[in-house]
Amino acid sequence: MAGGMGPGGMRGGFLTEEEKQNAPKVTKELLVRVFSYLKPYAKQMILVLLCIAVSSVFSLYPSILTGKIIDEGLYGRDLQKLVFYILASLAVTLGASLIGVAESYINTWIAQHITFDMRNQMFAHLQKMSQRFFTTNSQGDIITRMTSDIDGVERVITGTFTSILSNSITLVVALVAMFTKSPILALVGMVVVPLFTIPTRKAGKTRWSLTREAQACNDRINGILNETMSVSGQLLVKLFGREKYEYDRYEDSNRQMIALNIKESMAGRWFRVVLTTFTSIGPMLLYLVGGILIMKYDSSLTVGDITVMVALLGRMYGPVNSLLNISVDWTRAMAMFTRIFEYFDMPVEVENAPDAVIPEKKAGGEVTFTHVDFGYDEERQILKDVTFTLKEGDCIAIVGPSGSGKSTVTNLIPRLYDVWSGSVSFDGTDVRKLDLGYLRDNIGMVSQETYLFNGTIRDNLLYAKPDATEEEMIEACKKANIYDFIQSKPEGLDTMVGNRGLKLSGGEKQRISIARVLLKDPALFIFDEATSALDSISEAKIQEAIDPIINSRTSILIAHRLSTILAADEILVVKDGAVVERGKHADLVKAGGVYTELYETQFGKGQTLAEEEKEHKHRRKRQGPRPSIYSEGEDQEIS
Repeated sequence: MAGGMGPGGMRGGFLTEEEKQNAPKVTKELLVRVFSYLKPYAKQMILVLLCIAVSSVFSLYPSILTGKIIDEGLYGRDLQKLVFYILASLAVTLGASLIGVAESYINTWIAQHITFDMRNQMFAHLQKMSQRFFTTNSQGDIITRMTSDIDGVERVITGTFTSILSNSITLVVALVAMFTKSPILALVGMVVVPLFTIPTRKAGKTRWSLTREAQACNDRINGILNETMSVSGQLLVKLFGREKYEYDRYEDSNRQMIALNIKESMAGRWFRVVLTTFTSIGPMLLYLVGGILIMKYDSSLTVGDITVMVALLGRMYGPVNSLLNISVDWTRAMAMFTRIFEYFDMPVEVENAPDAVIPEKKAGGEVTFTHVDFGYDEERQILKDVTFTLKEGDCIAIVGPSGSGKSTVTNLIPRLYDVWSGSVSFDGTDVRKLDLGYLRDNIGMVSQETYLFNGTIRDNLLYAKPDATEEEMIEACKKANIYDFIQSKPEGLDTMVGNRGLKLSGGEKQRISIARVLLKDPALFIFDEATSALDSISEAKIQEAIDPIINSRTSILIAHRLSTILAADEILVVKDGAVVERGKHADLVKAGGVYTELYETQFGKGQTLAEEEKEHKHRRKRQGPRPSIYSEGEDQEIS
């Protein structure tokens, strides 16, 4: 009995101050919603209830049969009855255990299927959330609700709910049996039981306090390990020669953890000493009162009856203590469900219209912004009355100071967010009326921060087109100027890229990203500062890959190179969320506005305007209607 009171049990018995303050209000609606997840498994739940009831009754029978063994078998000197009651006791014990196994299996089956349903429901819901949700909420919090909180549902079903039922049934059956045997001894037992909870709660508070300190210390240790054992963290430690400092920091926290573990362990030892003493009081009182009744008042009580009462009293200790602490478990369970439901109740901002359109004709990629206003939150507007049209087959470059809203413009086209007012149209149809799958299938975006999944190059390419052939992948890699690199690897397309592509250089990741978009074959290409963080050699290879794309497809370039800007059919200059200038490079430089300021700030010591135009015309004559983006010596940046 005492052995069952482990640290986990102590921790479960008390609410922290934060838990008390954030305890949810348990309403009828909340309970209905919680139990709605049990509804599909109603038949299995009925089986669980029957198993719990039968198992609880059966588990008390050995205690009751003990009296028969003593009175009728031993004192009655009846060997046949002695053997019968012993075998009956063993059979009932075995039966209770087998029923308990069945109950545990069915209960676990129900809990696992409910968590399966909730995880799928949560994942599907989060997949529908707009990009705002993922930029506003921390990744850790999202993962915690997907894993720890939903995993907690299983503990609630297999633990809290089952505990309430089994402990209540056990307690009721034990009390009925005790009052049937002797009302006086039953009352004595009931008086003693609450005393048992005093050392339990006292020791529990002590151990809970120590456990909280140990958890805080463990968090510090994990923090040190996360910081110093990561690739970037370990590099920083070595470069600054801080190995000794980090070791001392780790050793200090480790020593504190050891001290707290020892204190917690010893608190448990003292608790068991006190608990053993208190649990002995009840049986001793029953023996004393029972003995007085037998010896002084010629009671009909027998030694077997008193033994049964002592055994039943012992069986009551666990259920009573569990039920006294059940309010804490219940509060935590409701808080956990409330946290899960908070995510389920978050509205889906961007979703398909009921009558979403899927055009029959092939997409051309034409984009029109009409008086668009937008902000990521109500307090700060980002885009203000943005209006422009990108015609099919054309290329637009968007330039402007950092934070002016360039990337925001491109985020609105695939409906990562929806506009506040105005409209964004794709091939003449408002994007809010288009089917989301159709819209996003026809838009390919390459950003500055390339993301690759932890797998092979092939895996990352197939993410764009799962049924792509080997030849299609090779062709896309050639166009992206990455195939020579892939061929140089022994595993070829099956080369592992590492977590977030860490085994590759920035340029290699970016070119694989371009190949992935090419494999998707969208109508509109968006390059969002795709080469701004790369060295000039990597940048050159990527520009060579981008060049034929903007020559043949509708495209938007958030520009950062002079040659890119010269190649665009139109340049949009964005400042403070508004399109303040638009036109060709030469005209904008002469206009003396924002573009001229950007140009003079970053290109003042570079080519003259006449030299730029001469070079630009030379390339157009040599390469056709759309110039090559890359030109040696032109790797300066304009935004």
